[in-house]
Amino acid sequence: MKRTETKTTTSSSNTNKASTNAVNKSANAALAAAAEAQEPTKAELEAEFDPNDKELCDAARKIQATFRGHLTRKLVKDDDDAIPEDVDIQEITKKVAEELDIDLSDPELNKAATKIQASFRGHKIRKDITPVE
Repeated sequence: MKRTETKTTTSSSNTNKASTNAVNKSANAALAAAAEAQEPTKAELEAEFDPNDKELCDAARKIQATFRGHLTRKLVKDDDDAIPEDVDIQEITKKVAEELDIDLSDPELNKAATKIQASFRGHKIRKDITPVE
């Protein structure tokens, strides 16, 4: 009796797979037909577009400007979210100095900072002046 049950299960499993494959094929064919019917070709779009149509160009310009504004506002919002508003830079500097236990009034430290800044400024000027080939 177990053999009969196994055969029945196997045959019903094969039937389910076959029907699933048939459904998938017909669904894919229907989607492809719908996509072909809805999407115009590039040539058709170019034939419809008239660069002298002021109304169409104004509409495109408005859409582009609106999207650019949206993108800029989104980027500014993301930048604002990155830095908390109540953070004071001087407080952070003092905390870091205390953690590192560095005497910021040390003349040697000021000389070292000046040297580093001068070196970087020279590097930046040379980089900006040198033509890139």
